[in-house]
Amino acid sequence: MPRTRDPFRSARRDDGAPRPQPRVARIRAGITHTERLRTELADDIACARLAPGTALDETQLAERFGVSRTPVREALRELTAMGLVESRPHRGAVVAEVDAARLDQMFTVMAEFEALCAGLAATAMTAIERTALDDMHIAAAELVRIGDLAGYTAANDRFHTFVYAATHNGFLAETVLGVRRRVNAFRRAQFHNLGRLAVSHGEHDRVVQAMLRGDREAAAREMRAHLESSRHSYGILRDRH
Repeated sequence: MPRTRDPFRSARRDDGAPRPQPRVARIRAGITHTERLRTELADDIACARLAPGTALDETQLAERFGVSRTPVREALRELTAMGLVESRPHRGAVVAEVDAARLDQMFTVMAEFEALCAGLAATAMTAIERTALDDMHIAAAELVRIGDLAGYTAANDRFHTFVYAATHNGFLAETVLGVRRRVNAFRRAQFHNLGRLAVSHGEHDRVVQAMLRGDREAAAREMRAHLESSRHSYGILRDRH
């Protein structure tokens, strides 16, 4: 039986000590230069801070991020594979024009994959995983309360990654992570919309409750609705630019 609790309760125990955080919820201590560059540039593109056609000079980027040109080159290669950057004759790497129809297709696929994961995880999770999921969700509520955009964005990634792993289907988890990598910058961008953190956490709550009670159909339905909401939220942000 799932625990009855306030999703916005403190991340500390009744005795004042910090609640133990599940292993999957801990933030990785460090990321590579390539990962940092890729993430920041992808976010700049998704949020329209870098307009289509903007030249991405390796030397300038290396100076901006305080790194050598090697991780810059690798990050640009990965962004090209993601469809966010393209190489043009005599200009080198430039920001690609994001195809709205293509992006909608990716969101559709992502919604179905994540719905499948939530449904499978609802019945496959162990008791320890159920407790970890609940604790993770409660801890995220504090990030919403204080308006920690970066913290909630990271917590959101951990939440969805946890759901993939909780299916206990390694092939599915790897496949979904591959698709998410293509669309994740646009999913992160939605959190810049006013009030989106609280809305997202409320949607997570419906997913979590369905998963904790082992309701496969409801978990899939709520996760699909959550991804559709994310798509709509990003569309609002995109239209403002």
